[in-house]
Amino acid sequence: MIRLGVIGYGYWGPQIVRNFQSTADCEVVAICDRSAESLRRAKQAYSQIRVTSDPCDVLASTEVDAVAVVTPVWTHYELAKAALEHGKHVFVEKPFTSSGVQAMELIDLADRKNLQIMVDHTFLFTGAVKKIRELVDDGVLGKLYYYDSTRVNLGLFQHDVNVIWDLAPHDLSIVDQLIDDKPEVVIATGQKHLNGFEDLAYITIYFGNNVIAHINVNWLSPVKVRTTLIGGEKKMLLWNDLEADEKIKIYDKGVNIANGQGVRELLVSYRSGDMWSPKVEQTEALRAESKYFVDCISNNKKPFNDGAAGLRVVKMLEAASQSLQEGGKAVTL
Repeated sequence: MIRLGVIGYGYWGPQIVRNFQSTADCEVVAICDRSAESLRRAKQAYSQIRVTSDPCDVLASTEVDAVAVVTPVWTHYELAKAALEHGKHVFVEKPFTSSGVQAMELIDLADRKNLQIMVDHTFLFTGAVKKIRELVDDGVLGKLYYYDSTRVNLGLFQHDVNVIWDLAPHDLSIVDQLIDDKPEVVIATGQKHLNGFEDLAYITIYFGNNVIAHINVNWLSPVKVRTTLIGGEKKMLLWNDLEADEKIKIYDKGVNIANGQGVRELLVSYRSGDMWSPKVEQTEALRAESKYFVDCISNNKKPFNDGAAGLRVVKMLEAASQSLQEGGKAVTL
């Protein structure tokens, strides 16, 4: 039985507690939050779980095997480091840390102590992303050309990070899983309008082998949009996460180019075949992720969304932030 302590019971914390509490071989034994109102809600929902306003009550407790850090990103490093130093496995909300230096220190510490780190890249556990990964691995799309995502909504405005650090980790963790080539150059542009942080931004990432990713994140959209286009040599894919049933559609469309006699005689032909929608698993992503975390601890295996995966995402976020500050300058990774 893995005994879990959860630090942070604000927006995402209740979902973490609910899913881990219902996971086999796991028990949530403590909930911590600075807010008296949050603790009241936690106590009302889980009268049998101990609540506290002091993180040390969780971090130093001999009754806790693992700690879930579900707090603002600027607190992740200190809390995760303290948990690891006390011999606890760590589950950290995205993004992993505020800097690559912090991430590398936590990874080294966990390795020295033979402890597991899992970064909460929840979308990797959705049926849609798992199906897309399967299609890519099976070569259905062929050589990847591009990943183009729109992730926009009206709010939720954050008060400690900009829209890139808030929303982009979802897509960055997905491209990290789907695209085998390493990111080489990042360009980001955006604007601040309301609270001193960029509330809309555009990120372009150039990978090796001519693969490009473009991510549009926005807190100021009048409508909620969650669409992703993935283009490949053989097939093209549309993922609309707001669709109830046909979340993924695969199009047998593309372009074939053959050389004629001269340089100006490129022969272009367009392919337009069928469209189909594969079946997508309908399980709750966080439930699957919780189960996977417990399994990794129980069997001493490193998760695929480990600290190293979190570090790769943080490095792209740092590059995007630098590009943003320098007016869209290309930043080499």
